[in-house]
Amino acid sequence: MSNAVKIVMVEDDLGHAKLIEKNIRRANISNEIAHFADGSSAMDYLFSEEVRLNGPMLILLDLNLPDMSGTDILVRVKADDRLKRAPVVILTTTDDKQEIQRCYDLGCNVYITKPVDYESFAGAIRQLGLFLSVMQAPDIE
Repeated sequence: MSNAVKIVMVEDDLGHAKLIEKNIRRANISNEIAHFADGSSAMDYLFSEEVRLNGPMLILLDLNLPDMSGTDILVRVKADDRLKRAPVVILTTTDDKQEIQRCYDLGCNVYITKPVDYESFAGAIRQLGLFLSVMQAPDIE
């Protein structure tokens, strides 16, 4: 993944956010990570002038946020002409089959269920980091 691609992480659990960042770094991903702990601040950022000017990004999105559902964010991102190409990785504790189908129907690119156990979670994020290291992200226009 080119260094110009910013990672936008929407995750309300601070412990999870730190773990995600640490293991992405372990996979030698040095991209900037912008962390938001709730949906509203993430939405303000995603639809800001800064994002409009700065191009490609990848969105790591938790579904269970304190102020809104991650699926609402997904719907808004995929409905926006400028943001719709941004890859969205759902990273959540929800493993409900219908919810997984719904997220793919709404346009998410990858759906990862957070393992409950710390080591498995760390391992899953390291693998995500390896995936990100080879992934190409489209420009945002």
